Amino acid sequence: MKHGKRYAEAAKLVDRATLYDVNEAVSLVKKTANAKFDETVELHVRTGCDGRHADQQIRGAVVLPHGTGKTVRILVFAKGPKEEEAKAAGADFVGGQELVPKIQNEGWLDFDVVVATPDMMGVVGRLGRVLGPKGLMPNPKSGTVTMDLTKAIADIKAGKVEYRLDKTNIIHCPVGKASFTEEALQENVQTLLDTLVKARPSTLKGAFMKSAVLTTTMGPGVKLNTAKISN
Repeated sequence: MKHGKRYAEAAKLVDRATLYDVNEAVSLVKKTANAKFDETVELHVRTGCDGRHADQQIRGAVVLPHGTGKTVRILVFAKGPKEEEAKAAGADFVGGQELVPKIQNEGWLDFDVVVATPDMMGVVGRLGRVLGPKGLMPNPKSGTVTMDLTKAIADIKAGKVEYRLDKTNIIHCPVGKASFTEEALQENVQTLLDTLVKARPSTLKGAFMKSAVLTTTMGPGVKLNTAKISN
């Protein structure tokens, strides 16, 4: 893959053979963010898990102390009093059955997170083929299938991010924007790492975090020293 001049210049700042502490990595990532927009900072963790085994699946959510820097659009599936609760809590879109054809047939996807009350999962389930591949399907483990819509919406607006293993057993998660202060990014990264360590499957033998890389949207990856993160 060929990279442009900006990337090449940024890559010179990073020693590919070095494993950096979180504070060093954050400092480097900010220096390498030279795009004309506010780049997203992401953490990518290669785990020793085997997602084919149900007991080694990892999925959950955590509220980052400084949020993600992104405005999140929330769609809530609810009815009756819960519909009113969702609207009052600040959901961007609220509805039920009538939204199925709009999403299924018209391709409407102007939302980033989907929340649903348990009694609406029969309706939402019909959208599995559309929402599933995009990672938008509500799930109890990530707190997006719940009767407490006020808390769910507040958490998401405050900077809640979901984490889960992909097919190659890697976890990808946004941890903020390049414009954040180093301290804010460090706290976000550390909060996510601490949460992942606690999520380590009890059946896993060997190293949990095989490698971890911090990167911006357009910048080079900066490798973290996972030996300093509890394994």
